[in-house]
Amino acid sequence: MAEPAEAAALPGPIDTLLAAAVARRFYLENRSKVEIAKEFDISRFKVARLLDAAVAHDIVRIDITVPAEIDVPLGRALTERFGLRHGIVVDLGRADGGAGDQRQSGRWLGTAAARLVSDIVEEGDVLGLDGSHAVDALSEAVTRLPLCDVVQLTGVHGPDLAHDAAITAVRRTAAAGGGRAFPLHTPFLLPDAATAAVLRSQPATAETLERFGRVTKAVVGIGAWDGPHSTVYGALSERERETLREAGACAEAAGHLLDDGGRFLSTELTARTIAVGAAELRGVDELIGVTAGGRDTGAVRAVLRSGLLTGVVTDAVTARRLLWRDGTHDGRYERRYGGTDAVAPTVPAPRSTERGQ
Repeated sequence: MAEPAEAAALPGPIDTLLAAAVARRFYLENRSKVEIAKEFDISRFKVARLLDAAVAHDIVRIDITVPAEIDVPLGRALTERFGLRHGIVVDLGRADGGAGDQRQSGRWLGTAAARLVSDIVEEGDVLGLDGSHAVDALSEAVTRLPLCDVVQLTGVHGPDLAHDAAITAVRRTAAAGGGRAFPLHTPFLLPDAATAAVLRSQPATAETLERFGRVTKAVVGIGAWDGPHSTVYGALSERERETLREAGACAEAAGHLLDDGGRFLSTELTARTIAVGAAELRGVDELIGVTAGGRDTGAVRAVLRSGLLTGVVTDAVTARRLLWRDGTHDGRYERRYGGTDAVAPTVPAPRSTERGQ
């Protein structure tokens, strides 16, 4: 179909100036097309054509400075494939430019997680946050929350027990909704079980630990157990690492290790850590996992298989890898979401009510 003459070309300088004037009022002064039409004594349809022409002929240049966007179809595919309530996929586009952009990519994923949390948290909820980089990014992006308490789910990984990023994230998020913050001013990992037991009994720590069972919504980071952001790998001896490799260790979430099938792996570190327990995680009504961005697909798949999660926030690269694995084909996902190696939609087992895992 041929374009209208006025939209296809601007024959003279008068029309170019008119298009620029109309565009300035519409885009910069936020005036309506009706108002602009009255000012210039033209129809609002001509205003619309002039605006189209202004864009087509570079009188107006629209530059979207955020190098990421939400991919709704991929998000829906994830919810169907893994039986989730929430699937948020961020197409990182230019932001996903390699290892040097990993931190920036994580911030966009944290921003998406903040939006999801703002949507699902209700007044009176108790929100749990682990000490992951994803949660730190979330806390920087969240601007509003209903009134709710915020509880730190894992101890501090750095040397500063007063101003660690995990503590700051809990306080910042609580402030967004005017609720109370319950931080953990204790290390995540202690030298031995006896020291950990003593710290757990301290009044301030015990007050936070007691609230683990009250958490109704939570956000945790997901990553490879031997990845650069692992909270556990560096604390293990090489013998312990080898034992866990043989046991199939694949993923880490909230300080816990899981194998490829989504089963929790017991380690001697459990008695030395101050963190939410596996049974307490299973008792959370809404548990959202946030990935690091395109590099830990196996870990994400393992945590999804565990049945722990009700939602996931991830990047488009990871989402596609989760949905389309080599050697398996399902035309429904190819037709609906693109790709050539779609996985048949299998849903993980329902979240277990067993408290002993």
